[in-house]
Amino acid sequence: MKLVQCSHGGKDHIGLLSADESTVKLLTDPNLPNSAVKLLQLGSRQHVLELLKAAEATANAVPLSEVKLLAPITSPDKVLCIGMNYVDHCAEQNMPVPTEPVVFNKFPSCIVGPSDAIELPSAVTSQLDWEVELAVVIGQKCRDVSPEQADDYIFGYTVAHDVSARDWQLRRNGGQWLVGKAMDTFCPLGPCITTADSLDPANLSLWCRVNGETQQQGSTAQLVFTGTPPGVGVFRKPPVFLKHGDVVECGVEGIGTITNKVVAV
Repeated sequence: MKLVQCSHGGKDHIGLLSADESTVKLLTDPNLPNSAVKLLQLGSRQHVLELLKAAEATANAVPLSEVKLLAPITSPDKVLCIGMNYVDHCAEQNMPVPTEPVVFNKFPSCIVGPSDAIELPSAVTSQLDWEVELAVVIGQKCRDVSPEQADDYIFGYTVAHDVSARDWQLRRNGGQWLVGKAMDTFCPLGPCITTADSLDPANLSLWCRVNGETQQQGSTAQLVFTGTPPGVGVFRKPPVFLKHGDVVECGVEGIGTITNKVVAV
């Protein structure tokens, strides 16, 4: 299943994106909420999948062109990110592969939709960079989960763009990454959540294109934990950064592609 949040007819809905991405089934079952976060609060992954399958039987399919896809999940408790997490991404930086996750975070306010603008705060940074990511959507509250049980808590996966202001991440703010990673609009998500029962995340291709040119091309087979493949702008010689008007496409096999334009503010 491919779960989406969308706007149609002036109302927000959850829906199911068709396999060919031509239609969206709007789930109007009164027993279902209209947000993904509230949906996941209804129980286990299996229970939520059963609810979705039941609601799908009476759902109204509309052309994708008639809806606006929103971020597939909004207002989560937190957005945790793992840095230095592809073997080949470590190599391009001449850095050792971490032996435990390098964790940073973004705020829920960073999240925007699959076609929304990425704001370039030009008075603050001139070093905006791209990073395609596979994002894991945790479906239930959990703590102290063993590796063997971890899959039980994953509802699905989506595409994330980890937008980064490299000057703030790497040289300012005392070496803390937070400001450089967590400005407004720095976490586009979408176009859907592909549920865990229909996707094997172990060997997926992922890519990033800027103005139609491929900048990142990798595979989740290179994952250390989770993170971005090589090809980011900051490690080019000379470095390359995003500017007003650039269009960034980030995609993951089995999920889809998000397309966001950079707009100076």
